[in-house]
Amino acid sequence: MWCPSATLSMWANAWLAGKAAPDDLLDALSLWAPTQSVTAYDAVAAGHTGLPWPDVDSAGTVSLLATLRAAAGRGRTSAPGPPDRPRRTINVVLPVPGDVRGLSAGTQFERDALAAGEAIIITNPDDPGRSIGLVPEFSYRDTEHASDDDSGLPELCALSWMVYSLPDTPVLDHCELGDAEYALRAAVRSAADALGAIGMGPSAAGIANPRGLVEQLLESARQHRIPDHAPSRAVRVLENAAHVDAIIAVSAGLSRMPDSAADRFMPRPSAGLELIRAQSSSEVQTAFDALRPLTAVVRSARIAAVSAILHSAWSD
Repeated sequence: MWCPSATLSMWANAWLAGKAAPDDLLDALSLWAPTQSVTAYDAVAAGHTGLPWPDVDSAGTVSLLATLRAAAGRGRTSAPGPPDRPRRTINVVLPVPGDVRGLSAGTQFERDALAAGEAIIITNPDDPGRSIGLVPEFSYRDTEHASDDDSGLPELCALSWMVYSLPDTPVLDHCELGDAEYALRAAVRSAADALGAIGMGPSAAGIANPRGLVEQLLESARQHRIPDHAPSRAVRVLENAAHVDAIIAVSAGLSRMPDSAADRFMPRPSAGLELIRAQSSSEVQTAFDALRPLTAVVRSARIAAVSAILHSAWSD
């Protein structure tokens, strides 16, 4: 799992579908941060979810569960429809500049989701006009008085979820998992050729053990479980996307490349990976230009895989 929104969406959906217990959901979230909280951004969102208003103090973990239940509706959280159409009410969006599909234009939710690079949209099947969006934000402890033995990295202490009312029912694209998997395989070959041509492989970035660093990134990602009902093909696509994402990060010579594994995989920022810098800003930009198409394919593959996993919880 590469981001909190993917974790929350999959496990909340499994819980609402009766395929997981509340503790499974809370355990999955705890890998991202020891403490969870939820806050309503506006009065309408508070009305939809039962969150306190106008008191905007954060509510705790139990309130997060209640918020999800209220937003999804009390009945079966899948709207009726043809068997080939996803019937879930929880969706993940991974917006990037130039592609904000699923977000309501001009809203604070759109701006905050774009800044975070992730969000969750929940539609109530009984009343689609009560749709809400959730955007995660990490909080860190003050390191001003850290001791000499500390790593110097900020300590993650909480993950908060801001809840927004949405002005209209989101329009979300359905990505075919087979198409996404094929595109991912093709993009890997193209990116390898591009990186080799410009001499920006892992060895060019001065990384002594690139395979070891890729494996370290992947090992961090494997700490996050996927619900048991997930289709094997969707799990395979997520694993392949994670592998490609880790290779992108290492090949670019940066463990903090935007939208990369190093930013998304680590459940704790203090996990110990040292930042690895490319030789110059021009080399970084060259690597980014070569790898940008691949990051988009990885993003699409992940959306398709998560969508398939969300849908599978309601398949029976």
